[in-house]
Amino acid sequence: MRAVTWQGKRTMSVETVPDPVLHSPDDAIIEVTSTAICGSDLHLYEVLGPFMDPGDIVGHEPMGIVVEAGRDTRLAVGDRVVVPFTISCGRCWMCSRGLFSQCETTQVTEHGSGAALFGYSRLYGSVPGGQAEFLRVPHADFGPIRVGTELPDHRYLFLSDILPTAWQGVRYAGVGAGDTLAVLGLGPVGQFAARIGVHRGARVFGIDPVPERREMAARHGVEVFDPGSDTIAAIREVCGGRGPDAVVDAVGMEAHGSPLGGAAHAAVGLLPDALGRRLMETGGVDRLAALHAAIDLVRRGGTVSLSGVYGGQASPMPMLTLFDKQIQLRMGQCNVKRWIDDLLPLVEDPADPLGIDDLVTHRVPLGAAPQAYAMFQQKSDGCIKVVLDPRKEHHVQP
Repeated sequence: MRAVTWQGKRTMSVETVPDPVLHSPDDAIIEVTSTAICGSDLHLYEVLGPFMDPGDIVGHEPMGIVVEAGRDTRLAVGDRVVVPFTISCGRCWMCSRGLFSQCETTQVTEHGSGAALFGYSRLYGSVPGGQAEFLRVPHADFGPIRVGTELPDHRYLFLSDILPTAWQGVRYAGVGAGDTLAVLGLGPVGQFAARIGVHRGARVFGIDPVPERREMAARHGVEVFDPGSDTIAAIREVCGGRGPDAVVDAVGMEAHGSPLGGAAHAAVGLLPDALGRRLMETGGVDRLAALHAAIDLVRRGGTVSLSGVYGGQASPMPMLTLFDKQIQLRMGQCNVKRWIDDLLPLVEDPADPLGIDDLVTHRVPLGAAPQAYAMFQQKSDGCIKVVLDPRKEHHVQP
């Protein structure tokens, strides 16, 4: 089969690799019909290289058709399924409490990490990912989400990650009707977080430097701002001088405007892999501009909810401000299946209340993945969300 593989920093390559096979009675194999590039994939592309091996198959936002099903899966050949990015058993102590991203059956204890993830480095189990023609799905007796056949892939695809991630971020923010919410970063997760805030009745402010992202969010009732010097003051002013009730940071560790973190990321990328891994595990520093802005912006007694990924173990935090402002911090890898019952009716609603039809800016063949990664990282050509189609022609026309 053909698959997108990591070959080095900023180097993805579409290669021919062995087809997956069943390893366990609760495994399934799906033919991937759509698979997306996630903002988290850019961390592998840029920052987390020390935990990657050349040839690793990437991707964690897939859906497709079951072509093989182990006897314990309760799936049938021909089922159309979305595959959550977290690999969870559904039965352990953590899963029984809805903490599927902390599954004790698949935890990567060697690195002190939570549940294994598809296509996401040694830190999360080096499980082959979903940017491929076929995917082996472990624990398929629990993970895959059966969906209908009437709607196009993109209406369901984002149940794999970014839609429940945004939903969890807004739920953790604790906002509803009459509240105020700011969303930092209007990439795919930020787009959905802002729209979910509007759907829940909050007044939502979206902050992003990219005009196309601001324009997209504005189409869905979000009040948008460029992250200029006056933005925090302007939002604070319309929130009674206090700031919003909650802020969702949908940017994470690669925020712009963080020279210390940026230099640390660059340094890690120049080290031999073993030294780079050690530095990331014990002394990594994130780019914290977005998080510090969230802490500054939120009102006293408010909540900062982190949907963007952070990976540093030595990132400096403004503890005096956090304590003095009585800020609640909530965060964590998304517990995808905890939110599916809430989201599936919204995804299938003909009115499309979360604007899912207005997110994908590029759908390209699997063979175009290397160019799509570069375009997504550089935010060129109005790129906000890329979906790869493994069933289209393999090669990009010159």
